[in-house]
Amino acid sequence: MRAQRPAGAAPCVDAVAESLPFENQSFDAAMAFATIHHWQDPIAGLREMRRVARRVVVFTYDASDPDLFWLNRDYLPEFAGLVAGRPSLAELARAIGARTEAVPIPWNCADGFYEAYWRRPAAYLDEHVRRGTSIWARVGPDAEQRAAHNLRDDLASGRWAERNRDLVDLDAAELGLRLLIGPVPAPS
Repeated sequence: MRAQRPAGAAPCVDAVAESLPFENQSFDAAMAFATIHHWQDPIAGLREMRRVARRVVVFTYDASDPDLFWLNRDYLPEFAGLVAGRPSLAELARAIGARTEAVPIPWNCADGFYEAYWRRPAAYLDEHVRRGTSIWARVGPDAEQRAAHNLRDDLASGRWAERNRDLVDLDAAELGLRLLIGPVPAPS
């Protein structure tokens, strides 16, 4: 990603979340978007963010129910193994004294993160869409191809539509995505 940055872009620092090379309270705010599941030690990384910034905002997911999203439940059971043993949402929030907010995903979300196409399942058949999310590299090519093949079959047969008929009229879905916003101000 650093190699793709345009000339003249803001400086980029090569570091890991668990050991940020900045002084205490160097920044007004720090943000992490759909990344802490890649960190070796998410709690340490969040504490580092809190150390270097007065405000921390993290977009992540509550892994307590991986089957909440139909793609995990019906096509990618490997997802549960990827989140097993990771810190709970409550532990993550406690690490930075954060409050949590649910993030409903609109049906026409254009961002491209993993859950973005929850009401447009055919998008997950597009290899370009899959390359845009790290889950597929993490589960490996065999699981990816199996999931895409089974989803393709279920879309063609109508099984996906039958199994997920409660989703097709929703404007937004609650799939476990959360904002951690911290620290929570002390009561006055």
